[in-house]
Amino acid sequence: DAGCTMEEIDAALSKPIGVPPTGLFGLWDLIGLDVMDLVAANLRDNLPAGDVGLAYAKLPQVAQDMLARGQIGRKAGAGFYRMSKTGDGERFKETFDVAAGDWRGSADVELPDNLLNAVGLLFDDGPLGKLAWQVMGGTLLYAADLVPQISDDVVNIDNAIRWGFGWRQGPFELLDALGPERIIDRLEDEGRPIPKMLQVIRGAGSNSFYRKNGAEYLGLDGAWHSV
Repeated sequence: DAGCTMEEIDAALSKPIGVPPTGLFGLWDLIGLDVMDLVAANLRDNLPAGDVGLAYAKLPQVAQDMLARGQIGRKAGAGFYRMSKTGDGERFKETFDVAAGDWRGSADVELPDNLLNAVGLLFDDGPLGKLAWQVMGGTLLYAADLVPQISDDVVNIDNAIRWGFGWRQGPFELLDALGPERIIDRLEDEGRPIPKMLQVIRGAGSNSFYRKNGAEYLGLDGAWHSV
């Protein structure tokens, strides 16, 4: 619906934003749609009513159809991508065209220079920029509303995401790189609510969650604390 190919989406939602190079669809292939379905069920069972994460607690219909026919990812030999061979035995990569319901040759993607970093990508007005704001921006805003529900401070959320998921920066470190004031201005322009920790940062008169080269962090109380 965003007018982007699967390869373009994976190229954008990977190295430019500091997450693993598999990209979105490549990561689903690595994990497996069977496991993703179990993760979705766990979200449905455990998230409280009204939690925005519930919007992702069910696989999209195209993924459900793939799961039903066993097209679950790398461990099944095919998911959103697969490796095939020519008659001469040469291996090549194919992409599952979800609109056509058939396979095609995968395309190499080279993003323009302005989309090779998180700031340039998330604030770009093109299709990939809008998609990145929706997906990655939405993830960051969700994290900014989860203190103290899942952690008492931003540091442990950042550590968990970097250590556990291989991100180059945690969500609050990435928000610092993007500029919290700029994020708040955009949310207000879009008529959207301001997440809790962005309200805290505004109330504290700060434009970052960390200072002194990461030695101090902004707490939920609006005061600075040693890491």
